[in-house]
Amino acid sequence: MIVELIKNYKGECITDQNGSYEFSDLITQINDFKTLLNGKFRKHDRVLIYSDYTFHSISLLISLSDTNINIIPIVKTTESEYQEKIESVSPHFTLSFDNNKLIIEKHKLTSNKEEVFNEVTKQGNTGIILFSSGTTGKPKVMIQNLTKIISSIKTPRRQKSLRFIILLMFDHIGGLNTLFNCLINGSPFVIPKDRSPSLVISIINKHQVNILPTTPTFLNLFMMDESFNYDNLKSLKLITYGTERMSGVILNKLNLNLPRVKLLQTFGTSETGILKTQSKSSNSLFFKILDDEKEFKIEGDELYLRSKTQVNGYVNHSNDNFLKDGWYATGDLVETDEEGYIKIIGRKNKIINVGGLKVLPKEIEDVINLVNGVDDSTVFSERNNLVGNIVCAKIFTQSENIKELKSEIKSICRKNLDKYKVPVKLYFEKLEMSNRGKKL
Repeated sequence: MIVELIKNYKGECITDQNGSYEFSDLITQINDFKTLLNGKFRKHDRVLIYSDYTFHSISLLISLSDTNINIIPIVKTTESEYQEKIESVSPHFTLSFDNNKLIIEKHKLTSNKEEVFNEVTKQGNTGIILFSSGTTGKPKVMIQNLTKIISSIKTPRRQKSLRFIILLMFDHIGGLNTLFNCLINGSPFVIPKDRSPSLVISIINKHQVNILPTTPTFLNLFMMDESFNYDNLKSLKLITYGTERMSGVILNKLNLNLPRVKLLQTFGTSETGILKTQSKSSNSLFFKILDDEKEFKIEGDELYLRSKTQVNGYVNHSNDNFLKDGWYATGDLVETDEEGYIKIIGRKNKIINVGGLKVLPKEIEDVINLVNGVDDSTVFSERNNLVGNIVCAKIFTQSENIKELKSEIKSICRKNLDKYKVPVKLYFEKLEMSNRGKKL
């Protein structure tokens, strides 16, 4: 399917740590993999691609995208997480690379949920199995219809030339959405060797990258890097951010430091796919959902979605969030303005109950983040025998003077918040990013 869409595209397509490849190189490699793997897999097989983004892993993914199997992209993070995912999906094959040479490993694993795994392939389509973190820590397994995801992307009238850098993971719905959009639009993109801010800045400068899709935590660390300055980022035209809630303080800093760069908030879930959105402005956290393929509604301040690219439920988890009439309860709490724009204000399961009074972490984080020396904060609860829960905050900072910073935070919270919302405990550490691009 994708080969037909890109066969007339010219010029650079993918740049990774091994070099630069044109669209013609990509098509050749896709066809080579198709020849190599012809007849290897049966209908409904679960085939794991164990890799992050490279020219070869992308070629492999596309070569399998119009087969009647379930593809499982997995990027290794920790050994325990990897093993949990393997056990939850029981792949028939693992495909990996050794110096760009394809390694094929066959497994004798079986699953007692074969019928559930085959719900997409029984329709004659290709499935892609994705994971979402559950409240117990175990990955929630879902099967997206890869054929529908690809066919839902509109083909342009002519090839696009804006250059992207891809940071979101190879097994993340946001990363895959960026990948397929780049390919179908004919946009060249760069894959960094790692996701450190200093390397990303140097790549943006060297390859004149125009569009940076990423996370708020990465953008925060991005601005803290010593090589962050306008001269190194002159080529940037657009930054899109999502996967976690953006702080208003961080957004203001981005606008001050990169006034010529447009900022766009993206939104989506692994369960429903990525939505087309429009930010009210570059310095606003309000956005609109403008997507013909997806519906939304708000009930009790919670956002509900319904889409054509929606999973039927989880393979290994409670499906309480999936309602009978096709709506998916996201768990995101939102507020709306007079123009119909919405803003994410928190997660339903993160509301803190202090003696019967409800507290939204965002309200407290927004106050704490105003303090000079605070890089970011996360507010959460701890159990308490008297009031049920108390408010606590983790403060991310580079400051060495913790005692003074603690005093300033307590002071500003007392001035701006009701007494029951003031954090009882403060914890301090340096801001670090998980391998998923979010705050640790």
